Amino acid sequence: MILLVYFFKVFFEIRVLRCKKKTFISKRSAWRGKIKGLICSMDKPQAEKRSAYRVLRPITTRWSDNDAYGHVNNVVYYSWFDTAVNAYLIEQGALNVHSGETIGLVVETHCNYFSPLAFPEPITVGLRVEKMGTSSVRYALAIFGQSERAAAQGHFVHVYVDAATRVPVALPEKLKTVLEPLL
Repeated sequence: MILLVYFFKVFFEIRVLRCKKKTFISKRSAWRGKIKGLICSMDKPQAEKRSAYRVLRPITTRWSDNDAYGHVNNVVYYSWFDTAVNAYLIEQGALNVHSGETIGLVVETHCNYFSPLAFPEPITVGLRVEKMGTSSVRYALAIFGQSERAAAQGHFVHVYVDAATRVPVALPEKLKTVLEPLL
């Protein structure tokens, strides 16, 4: 019985911590059920459609992308995120990986998986910009197989730094110009 009470208490506290409203309540009040009107969401993320992304880039899967379970390994999705962002920036003239003065370092990534993909399935990576800061950019990305809904989606944060010193710098004007249409 004590274990059951502990489970409900822990579960309820987790629900309170995941509330999106900035409502301050004590754990004791929450435990006693005195949180009328507070809306908490424990819904899992929903796969977005291709149309939610400003740029769509085809990528070819490789035999080595599959793991022992017969589908693309989760770490490969992060590689596809990186490839989509950097290829787009290079093509647009906003990134020169060989002699540029500014480079983007990945400081945060996240991915939710909705359905498996496997070689030799062709995929498309969707790309948009969620936020541009002074020295950082948060990209939203999605991986699409044959479906209109994402097989996986997540985000990628670059902090732009001086290539030599690795000290954060303001986003270059060319980069801002290339990324603003993706907001």
